[in-house]
Amino acid sequence: MTPIDCDVAVIGAGTAGLAAERHARSAGARTVLIDPKFRGTTCAAVGCMPSKLLIMAGEAAHSVRQAHVFGVQATPQVDGAAVMRRVREMRDHFISGVMESYDKVPQKLTGTARFTSVNSLMLDDGQEVRAKAVVIATGSSTPVPEGFDSIRDLVLTNETVFDLEDLPETLGVIGAGPLGVELAQAFARLGVKVTLFDGGTAVAGLQGSEAQRMVDLLRAEMDVHVGVKPDAQPDGGAARLNWPAGSVKVDRVLVAAGRPPSLASLDLKAAGLELDDHGTPLFDPQTMQCGSSPVFIAGDANHDRPVLHEATSEGTIAGVNAANYPDVRQARRKVPLSVTFTHPAVANIGAVPEGAATVTGHADYSDQGRARVEARNTGFVRIEADEEGRILAATLCMPEAEHVAHLFAMAIGAGMTAADLLDQPIYHPTLEEGLRHALAEICEGCRMKVPWDRRRGPQPGDV
Repeated sequence: MTPIDCDVAVIGAGTAGLAAERHARSAGARTVLIDPKFRGTTCAAVGCMPSKLLIMAGEAAHSVRQAHVFGVQATPQVDGAAVMRRVREMRDHFISGVMESYDKVPQKLTGTARFTSVNSLMLDDGQEVRAKAVVIATGSSTPVPEGFDSIRDLVLTNETVFDLEDLPETLGVIGAGPLGVELAQAFARLGVKVTLFDGGTAVAGLQGSEAQRMVDLLRAEMDVHVGVKPDAQPDGGAARLNWPAGSVKVDRVLVAAGRPPSLASLDLKAAGLELDDHGTPLFDPQTMQCGSSPVFIAGDANHDRPVLHEATSEGTIAGVNAANYPDVRQARRKVPLSVTFTHPAVANIGAVPEGAATVTGHADYSDQGRARVEARNTGFVRIEADEEGRILAATLCMPEAEHVAHLFAMAIGAGMTAADLLDQPIYHPTLEEGLRHALAEICEGCRMKVPWDRRRGPQPGDV
């Protein structure tokens, strides 16, 4: 086979890979996009979008179930087959949009690639690709934990769960990270009896006492066991999950215990790349470059910020720098932002520099006015600022956290202080009003002057 020569070879046709190829080509590079299947991005096919479809179905059922709080009597009748049919239909619609992006790529190769040198790749069909620069955008995958082989035919992952024809009656969920918690709550709200496990104590990106508060909220809808790693065995066509303190029989087991980067097939040593303890190339997050080599890495493959908008950003940076190699330039990264779409939603925004002195503000949503009106008065807020009151980070566990999170991302990006935020209009009655206490607490801790009317906010007598 005649080798294919190009300026930039992109391995992986997910969100990061598509962005890298598109921007490399826009920068004038001759590109080749390599992928084993070209089946759609993780987000469209097995991640963001189908999970939100299932979450919204669960929310609809939950809203009907909670209608009695407002004096409305109703009972949901969940048609599991119809729920899953809509999930698949809408998922396929989103995938079709991604396929249009594939169609615009001028040169695509189907296959699994591995390095034979820093500038050459070999596909599993024997095709060689020689490139001036390479972008690794192979994404991530969900492994089945050891000890689950005996029930493998009952195991679901994010790559198979949305293909269910109907809802199971019972479900074990392994992993209380964002995806595990989101799907566990969605299935529970659709009437599935769910048991959630995690070998650690972090839940939905929360740690310590905040994680425990989230556990307490989730236990109103499902059984939750943290610090527990169950083993599995078949039990009459179902699976039995055993742990030291108990045992539960479930129809299916959903494994959502993390998605490590898909790098094993690349033979990274042949490229001469320096790897970390997990086998991931060391790279500069401002350039996405691996050392000083002509290899760049973006998206879930580097496991730095495994969310879609960051995959797009990283792919863009990697593609432009690959096209212009060796003229590699640093890019300004976005404020870190991640959201877990539970109820209440959880959001983490920003980051506190290591060793930095901070002032903390807290707010409790158990008695917040608008949240009480909506019967969603649960959760909390923690805001971290530097000693001059500039917002550095925020952790939100509250109704509509996914929207409020953007306010904090913009504030952090603009270098705003707690006093600056308090000086903005905050409409009454809104969920945002609940932030006042945390912001005022920071101002007091920093001895910042805040006008009395801004600090006070609307009071019960003002309603």
